[in-house]
Amino acid sequence: MKKIYLPLMACITLVTVSCNNNDNASNTVSTPAATETKASGQSGVKDDQSAKNVVQVAIESKDHSTLVTAVKAAELVDALSNAGPFTVFAPTNEAFNKLPAGTVEGLLKPEKKNDLTDILQYHVAVGVYKPDALQDGQTIGEANGGNVTISKKDGKIVINGVANVIATVPASNGIVYVIDGVLLPPKN
Repeated sequence: MKKIYLPLMACITLVTVSCNNNDNASNTVSTPAATETKASGQSGVKDDQSAKNVVQVAIESKDHSTLVTAVKAAELVDALSNAGPFTVFAPTNEAFNKLPAGTVEGLLKPEKKNDLTDILQYHVAVGVYKPDALQDGQTIGEANGGNVTISKKDGKIVINGVANVIATVPASNGIVYVIDGVLLPPKN
């Protein structure tokens, strides 16, 4: 027991001394990073080591710039950057281009924020639904309170009969299904 106890105590002492020294050093040295404005919320956390979260996956995709713009306009970046887990059905730019002319631009207006949020939340499920767990006819509850229906045709996954899954990307806080259509919630 003494053989384990002594090295453990030495490590704890070393960490404590190191932490105290770092705190003192940071109080006396001013760096440019200390004067920068920090982003608030989970999206403001800087982490270049971990796997990308669902928002970062979309941001890094040139095919999802419209989705990223919409998520920012709806102020959902922090919510989707949190731990989740989330299943996100992410329409491509091409999918948004299939909508009637002016639809996306209209939804990006501040007075349409609630409608935009409803549509975007219809693309997000709380929980991770991996491809092998998705079954033909399965319904999945979405963040806006609606449901999407999964179908499988020739081994391919289709959402609501209108959006084909064209890629699957794992993320640190869930999974992203890249889809070729925009899912519109049923009208109440």
